[in-house]
Parts: sequence; C-alpha cells; structure tokens
Amino acid sequence: MCTSHAHEQCEAAQAGAGRRGFLRATALLGAAATASVALPATTAEATPSAWRPDPDSRRFTLAVMPDTQYLFDGPSIDKAPVEASLRYLLEHGRNENIVFLSHLGDLTQNGTKAEVTAISEAFTLLDRRGVGYSVLAGNHDVKSSTTDQRGASPYLDAFGPGRFAGRPAFGGASPDGYNTFHLFRAAGREWMVLALDWRLSAQGYAWAADVLARYPGTPVVLTTHELVVEDDALSAYGQQLWDRLIKDHDQIFLTLNGHYWPAGRATRRNAAGNDVHLHLTNYQNRYFGGAAMIRLYRFDLDRNVIDVETVSPWILGRAAKGLNELERQEIELSGDADRFTVGIDFAERFSGFAPVPARPARPVSRMLVPGTVAYWRFESPAGGTVRDLSGRGNDLTLVTVGGGSLGWSADHHPDQPGHGSLEFEGYKSPLKGAYLRTTDGAPINSATFESGYTIEAFYRLPAGWDPSHHAWSGLVSRTGTGGAAGKTGDDPDEPLATLSLSNDREPQWAMRPFNQEGIVTNWGQETPLETWWHLAVVNDGRHTTLYVEGCPVVRNPRARSVGITSVGLPWLLGGYAYGGRIDQILHGRLGDVRIVERALPVTSFMNR
Repeated sequence: MCTSHAHEQCEAAQAGAGRRGFLRATALLGAAATASVALPATTAEATPSAWRPDPDSRRFTLAVMPDTQYLFDGPSIDKAPVEASLRYLLEHGRNENIVFLSHLGDLTQNGTKAEVTAISEAFTLLDRRGVGYSVLAGNHDVKSSTTDQRGASPYLDAFGPGRFAGRPAFGGASPDGYNTFHLFRAAGREWMVLALDWRLSAQGYAWAADVLARYPGTPVVLTTHELVVEDDALSAYGQQLWDRLIKDHDQIFLTLNGHYWPAGRATRRNAAGNDVHLHLTNYQNRYFGGAAMIRLYRFDLDRNVIDVETVSPWILGRAAKGLNELERQEIELSGDADRFTVGIDFAERFSGFAPVPARPARPVSRMLVPGTVAYWRFESPAGGTVRDLSGRGNDLTLVTVGGGSLGWSADHHPDQPGHGSLEFEGYKSPLKGAYLRTTDGAPINSATFESGYTIEAFYRLPAGWDPSHHAWSGLVSRTGTGGAAGKTGDDPDEPLATLSLSNDREPQWAMRPFNQEGIVTNWGQETPLETWWHLAVVNDGRHTTLYVEGCPVVRNPRARSVGITSVGLPWLLGGYAYGGRIDQILHGRLGDVRIVERALPVTSFMNR
C-alpha cells in the first residue's frame, strides 16, 4: 500500500458490494480441510504429488496474489491465510490447469527480517512442489523510495535470484536482483511474466527492454507494484512506466499491480494500436487485510476470453467452523472489478509480434480421397465453366439472373485447402444474382448415393446479410421436386436435396431419401456473420449427421435415411430451386465444395 501522506488516492472509499453471483463455493470446499487458522505445514504433503500443468491445453489459469502486508506486520504475523491460498493452488492446480502465480509486492508491512522470513517460509509450500511463481518488491518491502539500485535488503536475501535459480520457469534477473522474468508454456506456446520492482532505475528500464528484445515473439504479462491508481487512471510513476516501457512494446498485453485500492482496471491503446489491459488488484483494505485473496485469470484461447475471479480460500475454508459477521460479507466477492471477463482475440492481438503462419494451400491430389465424385475449388475468378477437379466430369456452368454477376475473392477459411472463394450477390425480390449448375448429363446428376455420402462446403456471410432478402439460399442443392420424383410427402414443390441457410443463418440439410415419402431434415445452430464456416453432411447408408466445424449438431434426426432421390437433373452451387424454378441465390462467399460417395470420418474432412 502507499502511505496516505504521500498519495491522497489511498484514501479512496471501499469498493461497492456488487452482487453478481455466488463464487465457486463448491469447488472451494475442498480447501476447507487445509485452510483453517492453525494449519500445520505438513498438510501440504497430503496434496496431489505433482504440479504438472498441461502445456498444450488451450485453457489455463494464471494466479495473482496482491498485497499481503497486514498479515506480516511486526509482532502481528499470521501466515495461515497465505498458506491457505498457496495450498489451494496446489490442490486445484490440475483441474484449474494453474500454470503460474504472481505476487504483486508489499509482501510485508515493514520489510524486516522477521516479517520477510515468515512469508518466505509460507512460500516454501510452492518451492517443495516446484511451482512456478514470481514475487517483486513493493514500497513496504524495502521501506525506501529509491530505485532498484538500492542494494541489499532482507527482501533480496529471501526472494532474490538465488531462490529461483535452476527452476524451469526462471528466465533470469537484473544485475541488482530486484527484477526478474519467468517463462512458462501454456496453450502450446511460450508466455512471459515480467516482474518489475516498484521503482525502476534507468538500468532497470534498459534491462527490461533487453529482455523483451531477446524474446520478440513471446506475449508478456507485466507485473509491478504501482501502475493503475483507479479506473482509467495511472499514477505519476505508472504513467512513466507506460511511456518508457509498456507503450512501445506490443508484446505486453496485460499488466497487473497492487498498491492502491479499491480494485480497478483500465485499457489503453499502445503505439502499435493495440489494447493493453491494465488491472489494479488489492484487497488489503478489506477484512483481515484481504485474507490473502487470490485473483484467478482463466485464459481460454478457444473462446478468446480471460475469465477473472477473486477468491479467499482461507475464508471459504473456515465455513465448516462457522463464519463471523465480517467473514460472511467477504465470502462472496463479485463486484465489477473483482469478477469479470476480458475479451481478447489472442491470435489477432499477438499477430503484430508473433503472427500465426497461414496454412498453405493443399494440392488437389490430397483432397481426392477414395470415393470422391466431385471437387470444386475457386482459386481464380470463375469463367463460363468451372472444372470438376475429381476427374469425374461433373463440371459447372455459370447462370446469371437479372443481370447479376459472380465475383471472386482471395478470402478463404483458414483451414480451406484452396485459397480463394466465389462471391455471390444474390437478392430475393426482384430475383437477381448468379449461380453455378452442373452440366446436363453430368454423372452426378443421376447419382443416388445409396451406400452413403459426404457433402462438404465452406461459406461466409457478409455483415450486410439481410434475412428478408437473403434467407433460404442454397449452398449446395439438387434440383428436381418431390412431386416429380413421386414423393408426395410434405411440400411436393421442395427440391430433392438442399443444404441451405435459414433466416436465422442456421444451416439446414433437407432431402428426400429413397425410404421416405417426406423430407428428412438436419439443423445446425445460428452461424455468425463475417466468419468462415465449414459444413459437412455425412450419411453412412442408414443415418445422416450434420457437422459444423467438425462438430456434430444437436438436431440430427434418428430416422433411417437411405440415399438421395434423383430425377436426373443438375446440382446447384449458390442456388435454390422451388417448384422447378430458381427461387433464391446465395448472398455470401463460397469456398471449396466436395462430394464423396461414402461416409467420411471427421479426421478426413477438408478442414483437417
């Protein structure tokens, strides 16, 4: 914490008691047995034997512990809350995939040898298990306003580079010993925690810049004691740190600091034009000096979010013995600054310093799996004819309606074999656009697929997609009506098969099999605009399953479905016919399309 005579901001009132939901009490109850006040050190030996985070999982947790100084204040020393939090990390490390812990400084109130020794002993719980963690000096740990060139201190004796030497995560320290960096693997890549002293010297800034230069492709979480002072505001020193280090180093995407209260957060745009998330985490002003609360940053690279939660394992662990009035108030910490979600498109955010290599185009020959009856890809503008690359003669011809045209784009699904797509500009009323149809006499026109089939397509809908003008257009359709095939069930004017998009942008496979009079329909979920999607319809000769991005959807009927009824008429790409006439044309981009006369496993889809 800062002293009130030096920083008036420290007199800020407590954060409001926001209520957004009960903290994960059930998950934390497991800590009850090891979080009581008088917990013997040997309890740690009962925790799971190995701290081995999964380095490849795209979900992982970074734990953060802010100012613990009031628990280590002269003759008033209570290690139990800190030990409870550290044991929580050990007990839940596997199911939370906790990869690292960062302490944000002010471990102690006065920086005396006795205080530092006490919290140092608590951290041996992590040392014995080989847990990766970082600490840094706050102003109370060194009792000095001088920079990291201050020299020896009890803090440095206990938490200097010698403590971390030989640890897998330890990357190195500045010559003075007060600044360190740590590297860990998560989500299949390397990450860095850059732990900086509460006051960097010129030498400290130079050292930090050199570390970042040596790891130019590594995303960085910067931890320090003082930076954000309140929502959307930096302290004077925090502004200096921003100007001299953070702003010009795009690798730094998240900063964490304590020192002030209440908790807060800010977002600033760096010199590269990217957001940097700056979070203030400190609970020393709350009951029991914050009770060694920990902040859990749950990274999810599939959902592109960091879910943040603040918990006190010590208080929740005491629930079995009964909580006092103030503890009951602290059992739930769910204000807007304590429990929230940060949205980050990680691949895009890191693309400036660590771009993900684009997947190269794959040769046509690799896509011609056994049973391929048609394969169309669009790596150049479509002329009058689009060749069937399977060699089976199922070529496509261009059909225009109402003066429409068919464009081309280099845009494509990141996992699409061919790098290009056709741009359809269909419109419902009046009908306008262009689509593709198989040539008269193409073998696929009469194919019935009684032994099974797989139909795949990539598509993307633009931001201006309007259901009143663009809904129910077909990606891939078979012409000919149910009535013409003698299938009178349901609407006899519906086509024999169509992979279409509903007014809610739900992919729908609706078709007439040999063994049914009516239409069998598979439904997918709403697919957002401005996003590439891969669809696959797979029939094994008995049942049909629709896949979105290789994942089976929920509305796959159990009805037996054998083959696809045919009256020998063409297939359409980008068009939908009703009553034997073209009724709707796709408004969007269409990538590679492949039809195979057997059921393919997911591992053989074109996006794999």
